[in-house]
This record gives sequence, C-alpha cells and structure tokens, in this order.
Amino acid sequence: MSSSYKYLFGPVPSRRLGRSLGIDVTPFKTCSFDCVFCQCGCTTRLVTEREEFVPFADVCAEIERWLKEDGRADCITFAGSGEPTLYSRLGELINFIKERTKIPVIVLSNGTLLYRIAVRDELLKADVVKISLSAWDDVSFKKINRPAAGLTFDQLLAGQREFRNVFAGELWLEVFLMDGINAAQEQVQKIALAAAGIRPEKIHLNTAIRPPAEALVKPVTKERLEALRELFTPRAEVVASFSAAPRSGSGLTIETLVDLIRRHPVTAAQLAVNFGVEPASIVPLLADSRLQQEVRGGEVYYKCR
Repeated sequence: MSSSYKYLFGPVPSRRLGRSLGIDVTPFKTCSFDCVFCQCGCTTRLVTEREEFVPFADVCAEIERWLKEDGRADCITFAGSGEPTLYSRLGELINFIKERTKIPVIVLSNGTLLYRIAVRDELLKADVVKISLSAWDDVSFKKINRPAAGLTFDQLLAGQREFRNVFAGELWLEVFLMDGINAAQEQVQKIALAAAGIRPEKIHLNTAIRPPAEALVKPVTKERLEALRELFTPRAEVVASFSAAPRSGSGLTIETLVDLIRRHPVTAAQLAVNFGVEPASIVPLLADSRLQQEVRGGEVYYKCR
C-alpha cells in the first residue's frame, strides 16, 4: 500500500481474518479502557465521549482510492491503537463501505459503549463484531480493564447482551487471561458463565505473548489455555500465537511493515510468522529510519519513532 494513506493500513495477513485491510480512526491510545495487558501500552486519553477524531470525508476518500488502486482483501477491519466505537461517525463509515464493496466489514471493539442504543445501531451492518470480556465482577473489571469513569461491569455485560439480541452478524468474544490475575479455575468459570449469557458464535482465549502495559501481567501457558477452553460454551479457541507456523503472505514492503508497527510494536520473528517468510528477510527492512528498537522482556521490539 502507498505510504500516502493516513487512516488505512495493510492489507496484512491475520490468522483469524485472512488478508485484512485495517482502518484506524481513533488517535493512538484513545480508549475507554486502560487494560493492564494492552500491548500498545497505557492509555493516554481515557474517555467515553465520542468524537469525529479524523475527518470523515478524508477517510472516505482513502477508502475510495484503495478500492480503485487495489481493492483486494478478505475483510476490512476497524482496528488500530484505540477504541473504534469512540469515533462518532463509525456507523456512516460502515454504511459507506457496504455500499461500495462486498468485502466483509469487521469491528474489533472492547464493547464498552454497547449499552448505548445509538452505538448498537451503528454496528448492525457489520459482518463481524469482536468484543472482549476478561473480568467477572466490578472489582475484577476495575483491576484488569481500569475503565473510564462511569463505566461498570454490569453496564458492560448488559450492553453486550443487548447487542447480541439485535445483531444478525457474527459476534466473537475474546477473553484475555493472565496468570495470577484472572486464570484460576474458579475465576475462569465465572467469566465463562458471563460469556455464555452473551451467546457469541466464537470465543477466543488470548494471553500476554507480547509485552503488556504493566510488568505484573504474566502469560498463561498453552497447556493451561487448552484445558480452560473446555469451560466455555461454545468451546473456546486458543488464539495466542505461541509458535504459529508461517503462512504464505503477500504485500511485504517497508510501507506495509511501518503501517503495522505504528499500531503494534512487534519483533522480527513475529513479523516473519505473520508474512510467512524467514526472519532474515525481515531484518534489512527494519533498518528503516522511521523505526527504532526497544528491549522488552529480553526481546527486541520495533516501534515507530
């Protein structure tokens, strides 16, 4: 993809989504959560107020241009480094895309604003909405997700259940588990009970493979996750990439890498797995002057300057 795109990134290969074109309409770390496990670091703007953070017309123009210049992707995904439902014209953008292409639209959200009817209505035309649930009561919610003022666990759960009642697309639920925080058997059973009430089509179990916002966060082993998946209905899928096999990728250019790294710091090995290439072929591209190294947990991560 051309480097002149400001709000679009990729398409990049994803284990769950295939070749995914990303759309990022929320400023870096503008979110309604300040999760202890976030791979992007601590939230710098903790809010629930929705805004037109970026010009709607400019995003539409980039989408139109991409459809003409490329237009090849398995899905178009609202993602990035903030909470996409905070963008006040998200529903209009989804409608804009659906009117111009049959490529499925996916929204990756924490689900905090689904208690609002207007937000639920805006997401109805999406093909897939992925939400998250990693707590089981208000105490654990505040400890793990550190929500913006005014948000409660009961409110979160009620909003997600209400959305399920009206949404005709696929609803996915991600549960992020951390050793010593929310991965004990009795804790996961409580999360699983809450998840069953939401009735998602898929439940994904994840853990802290990449360095989290807070050092206290420790990953759960693959074996432990495999055992815990049985507690969920439907049976959960472990999505944490412990040692994913390389898959054939495409579009490996420095611009693709920079767009991806701008939103998620990553190691050369992780990039190699994503794009289905040898790590040695990634390293020369990572010498780009726009990137810098940071050591986290004994590993070298690349991020934008």
